[in-house]
Amino acid sequence: MTVETSENSYHYGVMRRAIDLIDQGEEDLPLEELADQMGMSPAHFQRLFSAWVGVSPKRYQQYLRLGHAKTLLRDHFSTLDTAHSVGLSGSGRLHDLFVRWEAMSPGDFARKGDGLVINWGWFDSPFGQALAMGTTKGICGLAFAEETGAEATWGDMIARWPKATYVQAPDQLRPLVEAVFTGRGETALFMIGAPMQIKVWEALLRIPSGQVTTYSEIAKSVGAPKAVRAVGTAVGRNPVSFLIPCHRALRKSGALGGYHWGLPVKRAMLAYEAAQADGRSDAA
Repeated sequence: MTVETSENSYHYGVMRRAIDLIDQGEEDLPLEELADQMGMSPAHFQRLFSAWVGVSPKRYQQYLRLGHAKTLLRDHFSTLDTAHSVGLSGSGRLHDLFVRWEAMSPGDFARKGDGLVINWGWFDSPFGQALAMGTTKGICGLAFAEETGAEATWGDMIARWPKATYVQAPDQLRPLVEAVFTGRGETALFMIGAPMQIKVWEALLRIPSGQVTTYSEIAKSVGAPKAVRAVGTAVGRNPVSFLIPCHRALRKSGALGGYHWGLPVKRAMLAYEAAQADGRSDAA
């Protein structure tokens, strides 16, 4: 199992260092100072960030700040009122990407993947290297390795379905994965989880890009308003990160909460989506 360094991994690494620098200061850093601390010229740094997320470094700092989560809750809160309007056999439009999804039966899940063939491969993504897994029915796993490391990410994912047969076959998955990260085209999703987990992940799918919700709102939408802790556990066990957008779940206080693949990745995803949503509004 090898993971090559990619351009997007490099971009994520730069952004990750920028998060640390931004957290150390109380005010936005001027372009020249931020670029200097990153060891780049202002022009190169500006081009890198503008190409990666579509906005300037100055504007992007607003999205990376820890307080931005509270702004998202105030201005882009999703109530999930349509909790029962879409079934697992249905389909929904998530930003520009058309997603079809299906869930494994509880009996099949209990067999821990026995008899299941899961293709896998490493792919480039805006958030560094991503490990994708899928069956003939669609993507069943998507994980990010920049914070946790490739070996730990691989071990985490295969432990979820320990009796499955794993086949390295990136070409089989590439069209689905490219659709996820470009937001164009169609992808299929195969949810492998316990019944409660499936309900929670389905609720996550209804949070639009650029919006957020709370763990308690998700608990209410799945008919278990008092089971916030169980919902939080199910969110954390989401095997298809980004596509099933667990990064859009926040605490009521506006705190980010946890993230299985590292909080910097969650912050990067929220910032990335907010910046892109802002860019779309400016262009409209």
